[in-house]
Amino acid sequence: MADLMRLLLRVSEKAANVARVCRQEAPLFQLLVQEKTGEDKNKKFVQDFKTLADVVIQEMIRHDVGAQFPEMAGFIHGEESNKFENGLGESVTVNVCSTKEETATLLSAVLDGDHTAASLLAQAIHQDPETIEANTDGVTVPLRPSELGIWIDPIDATSQYIEGREEVLEEGRLSPSGLHCALVLIGVYLRSTGEPVMGVINQPFYHKDPTGRGWRGKQYWGVSCGNVNVCSTSRPDDGAEKERGSSVVLSSNEKQAVKEALTSLCGPDKLMYASGAGYKILCVIQGLADAYVVSEGSTFKWDSCAPHALLRALGGGVVDLTKSLQSDCGVQDQETEVTYHQPSTERKGAERWANHGGLVAYRDISQLRNIIGALKGKL
Repeated sequence: MADLMRLLLRVSEKAANVARVCRQEAPLFQLLVQEKTGEDKNKKFVQDFKTLADVVIQEMIRHDVGAQFPEMAGFIHGEESNKFENGLGESVTVNVCSTKEETATLLSAVLDGDHTAASLLAQAIHQDPETIEANTDGVTVPLRPSELGIWIDPIDATSQYIEGREEVLEEGRLSPSGLHCALVLIGVYLRSTGEPVMGVINQPFYHKDPTGRGWRGKQYWGVSCGNVNVCSTSRPDDGAEKERGSSVVLSSNEKQAVKEALTSLCGPDKLMYASGAGYKILCVIQGLADAYVVSEGSTFKWDSCAPHALLRALGGGVVDLTKSLQSDCGVQDQETEVTYHQPSTERKGAERWANHGGLVAYRDISQLRNIIGALKGKL
């Protein structure tokens, strides 16, 4: 499994490179945006965009993982359909081919014959990144690839990626919006139980080089399986956390009843707002917030699988909010923990994979108990 983790770190950095390449030329970027329609549209937003960068990243990860671990090929799932309509009204199925030239030819059809743009993307897809700085040596997990599935969110917080505001990240502080909220998420789960066991988060736009050499990213990873719990991010100091008090990150359009209940729990200064489900859970992982709460089914399996694995490695988790509010057995057990292997059979399209009960992402079980207690009877 150390081989799989190294591969996921490598493909996540390749994905980050593709995301950066797609933002380098404004005329190119305008070509890459297409509004989602029908059953693939996220109903939370008036406009929800599917970009070619999303599709290319997803298919690149699917191709690379499937090539090294063929027994996983049929269990690599993503947010996006790989059908893309070009400006001529032609539908093209986007795949990653065996050579850079073949991939460039396919992408050229999507890009209305723009061979320069297609070659640039194909170069990023087929170019291995520089050395990945991640110490995964000694990570031993008693699992076989044939037991695992993968969820990919190629670019979480696509709206922030498209808008492209370049906010400066302050150390130790949550930033509510900007390019840094756009993340590449790759989560690995057990096919039998749906438990998340491994996750990689790549933040492609972590730091902009002041000398004009472009953006640098940052990677986070974690493994949680049985007695093995390893994470690239250390757990924050418990004493400092207790002194600071509870804090919760939300979406700005969260229900007023939730905001009021959590204000009573935390105080108005401890409620924070940010873009992107993945980024909000990353803030919990980093200790910038104690929990992330969303009361509606506006997040999906691809949003939460990767960061869920990191939280489990740190002693936390992600629970279904509705089930936790209804549970008599406590706020976290096998019935309330979010799983990733079964769709909602009564839904269609992307909605089959939504976290319909809402969720709470937490790092400490005592914080989860406080939040569930504050929300009981309010929803």
